[in-house]
Amino acid sequence: MNKFRLAVLREGKVPPERRTPLTPRQAAEIMQRYSHVEVVCQPSPHRCFTDDEYRKAGIEIIEDVSNSDILIGIKEVPVPALLEGKTYIIFSHTLKKQPHNQVLLKTILERNITLIDYEMLRTPRGERLIGFGRHAGIVGTYNCFWTYGIRSQRYRLRRAYECFDLADLLTELKKVDLPPLKIVLTGTGRVGKGSVEILDAVGIRRVEVDEFLEKRFDTPVYVQLTSADYYVHKDSRPFDRSEFHSHPERYRSNFLPFAHQADLLIAGAYWNPAAPRLFTREDMQHPDFSIKVIADISCDINGSIPATVRATDIENPVFDYNPRTHQAVAPFSDERNITVMAVDNLPCELPRSASEDFGDTLIREIMPALLGDDPDRIIERATIVRNGELTPEFRYLEEWAKRV
Repeated sequence: MNKFRLAVLREGKVPPERRTPLTPRQAAEIMQRYSHVEVVCQPSPHRCFTDDEYRKAGIEIIEDVSNSDILIGIKEVPVPALLEGKTYIIFSHTLKKQPHNQVLLKTILERNITLIDYEMLRTPRGERLIGFGRHAGIVGTYNCFWTYGIRSQRYRLRRAYECFDLADLLTELKKVDLPPLKIVLTGTGRVGKGSVEILDAVGIRRVEVDEFLEKRFDTPVYVQLTSADYYVHKDSRPFDRSEFHSHPERYRSNFLPFAHQADLLIAGAYWNPAAPRLFTREDMQHPDFSIKVIADISCDINGSIPATVRATDIENPVFDYNPRTHQAVAPFSDERNITVMAVDNLPCELPRSASEDFGDTLIREIMPALLGDDPDRIIERATIVRNGELTPEFRYLEEWAKRV
């Protein structure tokens, strides 16, 4: 069998990306499983695993990866670093014609590169195979409790990025001290499951929808909602999940009963811009609107949560939304405000654990297909560009990419 070289790239985004697609242990595991595969790694001063950790695992650290067969990273590769004729696996963030990556895609086409995008690595039914959703849910929900602790002055948590890994973060959660709050979580996908891990770790009781809306509790509780719980058909027909996904404009939001009961909202559901918002700016001015902290993990600016008027970053994770002026103001500045956490790169706060989870999935779900055992055409369907040509499904990007 022919030798095959896989190179782990140094991330070049600014601010620095600390995650990696393969940890030292995982890189070594691939070479043990596949004797014809060699894994090498570019040096990096920012990666959450040090160069020495890779060396100790038997992984060569090299600067020049031009003789590698596949180059694997996390975020977009800086345009000057793109190597002619190579195959890259990354999150390219080009599928929605993101303006800041227009030059990236044009250069990939010009340099005869093959681009495989993690976002399109899916089952034949269209389900995502790999991503960081779980850790977005974990960190976003942790940040919700961090935010509430400061706002209520009941306790203080370290920031998530100050925790070594997930185990350290879970230990920190023992400091959480909550009154009988009501918490709403939207979403049941990877993000929602990550959120539930934290809610359960804190020991918060899960209740059903009817209980949440109708009962009072002497301990904190949470409810996890699906779209069917807060969207109703405009024609009073039963909720149809398939119809909702293809025609969300046919539905209206019925979220207000939850907004009039909840103290904290954790927004982890995917939102289609054609779907109605959960509530309006005017709804937030109503005296019965009781939500005081919003953790918008989905982070759609001016999207499903009207209070998310901008994204935040890891260093400055929250702002206050003033429902009377519809403006973002200094955090924790007025009890009448709603405090919003809208960090748009949450998994970066827990890079070691997020990388471990991602790499394990990569080995289990993607590596066999990448190395030739691909009866479901997983790699083929995730290939946006092949040898400098957009593949048929992605030709809608051609005119946009060449317009630069």
